[in-house]
Amino acid sequence: MGPTAIALPDTVEDNDQLAVAFPEWDMDLIYSKTGIRRRHIASPDECPSDLGVAAAEKLFSDHGIDRGSIDFLLFCTQTPDYPLPTTACLVQDRLGLSQSVGALDFNLGCSGFVYGLALADGLIRSRVAKRILLITAETYSKYIDPTDRSLRTIFSDAATATLIEAAGEPSLQGFVFGTDGSGGDALMVGDGGARPKKDALRPRKRKRWPSRMSMDGPELVKFALNVVPSMVEQVLRQSKLEQDQIDLFLVHQATAYVTEHLRTRMGWDAEKVPENLQDRGNTVSSTLPILINDLRGEGRLRPGMRSLLVGFGVGLSWSGCVWTETLGGG
Repeated sequence: MGPTAIALPDTVEDNDQLAVAFPEWDMDLIYSKTGIRRRHIASPDECPSDLGVAAAEKLFSDHGIDRGSIDFLLFCTQTPDYPLPTTACLVQDRLGLSQSVGALDFNLGCSGFVYGLALADGLIRSRVAKRILLITAETYSKYIDPTDRSLRTIFSDAATATLIEAAGEPSLQGFVFGTDGSGGDALMVGDGGARPKKDALRPRKRKRWPSRMSMDGPELVKFALNVVPSMVEQVLRQSKLEQDQIDLFLVHQATAYVTEHLRTRMGWDAEKVPENLQDRGNTVSSTLPILINDLRGEGRLRPGMRSLLVGFGVGLSWSGCVWTETLGGG
């Protein structure tokens, strides 16, 4: 995994603002469960392609990357600009990438970054591509009604860009994936697709607010605590590593409550499970690359350090792998 860059909307919404707008919301209690104080919110005319292009341009500029060297573009989003065309095709044009690049969207949420790494790794190992641009971009806020206490206090908009290229020893190993589509109704947007409304999947939990998106929070917590431990064991087994050989456990930043319960169940030391939820919020597929970008900026990732990446959420879907840092801080 090469350098990363992030793009965040200019609008920042904090808990103090919500406390004024909704005095009946107990923001101290909400913060104790989410660990989130601030969220970035896309403007009405700001879409995932806008944020994704901004992240990619920053990646190119900050790290001196020749955009002409990119030969494949992977774009992970669940809030595409349009049902069609593919957002990745629009981003290819806006970034001025070669017309010989491959470009595709893939619709995955909180497990999406690890899936993207696996797709890129496979393209490189099969010699289809040498230099891949992986973009994650999400604007869940567009699915959330302003009065929705359960969703508005958690989700944040963001995009990231990551360069993945064939160079030296592979830095990724031990990929493990899992899927349980029977839980698709635990976190969903039930409109906007081709399925007729009369036949549409119904949210698992009764909707209390008029958001387009619905979430069964307790069921998702139960799901994460059920699947992550066994997945971590599988990743370690496939990588021929023991848990004490992992320097950092980089877990999807869902909420502080989920992370703490996973850490306790797995017996991980707190210093090995970094968090950045307070100022970032849950940015869905972007939580892991934003965490990596933050840790690099803080100098907490050094060459040779092994991290176990853990993604889980909407789908239901989960993914994990071991990643060895080759760049270090900065």
